[in-house]
Amino acid sequence: MKIINEKGKLFGLINIVDFLVLLAALAVIGGLGWKLLGTQVVEAVSPTVTMRTQLRVRGMMPVVYNDLLEHSQVGKQLVSGNAFVDAKIVDMWTDDYVIQVQCADGRIVNSTDPTKKDVIFVVESEVTKGTPTPKIGTQEVRMGRTFILKTNDFETNSNIELVVMEE
Repeated sequence: MKIINEKGKLFGLINIVDFLVLLAALAVIGGLGWKLLGTQVVEAVSPTVTMRTQLRVRGMMPVVYNDLLEHSQVGKQLVSGNAFVDAKIVDMWTDDYVIQVQCADGRIVNSTDPTKKDVIFVVESEVTKGTPTPKIGTQEVRMGRTFILKTNDFETNSNIELVVMEE
């Protein structure tokens, strides 16, 4: 049996042009189906959990944290590169900036800086349940790592203090 016979039919059943049109139509239907239902399929296959990440910006200058308090970042979506990511700041507060200083007798003691403040942000995002490398945008999220905290009008380096996965 020939693949294409003398009449131009594929396996003697269907014209090759008709077959290509049918194949293209099935591809379009499949693409539309994936676009409409794909996220539900991915969610069913790999469910997500809410990740809460606490970030600390140490020793922020008064002019910056005063502006932050005036123009709160709470509720703002994070940015990675030049695109928004599925993460937002849900809480923000200031804390004393504590540094270690050496006394005249050689002892090292904790001292509160009179002008600088630590600013703490809580970021909420969705990650795949059970993932070994949780990420916000392209940045991996683990306690102890540095993290570039960026919204559409603010950017700074921070340290990840706490990561909690909520069911």
